[in-house]
Amino acid sequence: MTVRSFVDTNVLVYADDRSAGTKREVARDLLLRALRSRQGVLSLQVLQEYYAAATKRLGIPSAAVRNRVELLGRLDIVTLDLGDLLAAIDLHRLHSLAIWDALIVRAALVSDCRVLFSEDMQHGRRFEGLEIVNPFS
Repeated sequence: MTVRSFVDTNVLVYADDRSAGTKREVARDLLLRALRSRQGVLSLQVLQEYYAAATKRLGIPSAAVRNRVELLGRLDIVTLDLGDLLAAIDLHRLHSLAIWDALIVRAALVSDCRVLFSEDMQHGRRFEGLEIVNPFS
């Protein structure tokens, strides 16, 4: 990872999903590069969504997921404020993004990321200097 890059929840979930096959390998490699390069960024929202998905959907014990969240906390963690929420609402209104995706895009933008790794948004789409990249395509 050579540029500051934001990692969406789906990447974290695939990294722990034993049934995800190649997607698991890609996700684990991406996270390892994010940690080693110190260019990876997450938001508090992503960590919250990851915890919920890992415990509920993947059935991983909450203590194990807590440990994983603590490890992921070594990345740069972004928190948003009211102004960011309002900007995300504008992204939602102007670009037809789901509000949760708009919050992710906003977090990536305010943390000066150039890439947002996500399977949930349109590959190649751009918001200002941010490009959406599907790491699984």
